[in-house]
Amino acid sequence: MAHPAARDDEAVPGRRGHRHRRLRRVLTGLVAVVVALGLLVVGYGVAIEPRLILDQERIQARIPGLGPEWVGAQVMVFSDLQVGMWWDNTGMIERVVETTVAAQPAAVLLPGDFLYQSEASIQERVDDVTRLLEPLTAAGIPVYATMGNHDYAVGVVEELTTAFEDRGIEVLANEAVVVPAPGGGPGPGLFLVGVGPSSVGEAAPQEAFDDVPEAAPRLVMMHNPTTFPELAPGTAPLAVAGHTHCGQIALPLLSQWSYLGLTEEEELVVDGFAPPGYGAEGNEMYVTCGIGFSLLPVRINAPPQLLTVELRRA
Repeated sequence: MAHPAARDDEAVPGRRGHRHRRLRRVLTGLVAVVVALGLLVVGYGVAIEPRLILDQERIQARIPGLGPEWVGAQVMVFSDLQVGMWWDNTGMIERVVETTVAAQPAAVLLPGDFLYQSEASIQERVDDVTRLLEPLTAAGIPVYATMGNHDYAVGVVEELTTAFEDRGIEVLANEAVVVPAPGGGPGPGLFLVGVGPSSVGEAAPQEAFDDVPEAAPRLVMMHNPTTFPELAPGTAPLAVAGHTHCGQIALPLLSQWSYLGLTEEEELVVDGFAPPGYGAEGNEMYVTCGIGFSLLPVRINAPPQLLTVELRRA
């Protein structure tokens, strides 16, 4: 008769094999779950957030010297269309334009990056952009634009400027204009200062303010947020910028840990209001998330954004 301990020892290899098979099944299940979650996140970032979710952000700007006809007026801002990017976001652009027209703001500001590199002809892409934006000027809304770094990189600035101005969109390249008051009121004008993109060496912020009287009410529009610290104290009660796509793929509550934040060579203010100490005293900047894409047609925790600025007296 065999000793009981011997029978237990003989059974050990079987038990070990059973445990190994169970461990393999658990690990295989975990890998399958991770892969499935990854596919869901990618599907959300490609097909849901950028195509279906529009962040309609509202802020107030307190402008010194603002005329009474401007108090309570709304200015709407959207940027970074990136038309020509593979699987670009033209459906969302159409939605943003339609929403803007319905709101009938006092003005619309477009801080650059209208085009992205593509295999199509320049003229074809320019026609695409102007077609998408045409409902704004057709509705009688004053529209202003600055160019972005991609517009320069594609080599389309001259053609795009001509096409815009032919359709009533005023392009600002380191210069300022007076925006007509809502309802044609006779009060003090509101100056709009447009600064070129610093990331391609086209920013001249001091030159842009040359024609703005010292005490005149004003807004500032630029493509690159990194231009903001160059503005003199008290010259920009509100500046708006784009360029960052709010990181495009961003971890919640950690916008600096984002796809664009980690790959961008310049210092970034990724989204929303610039933090205290970034920029001169008396100046404030809001960075909008844009609509399109850079490199990948994905947005996660950085949905397309339409910004509405309500003007108030300081």
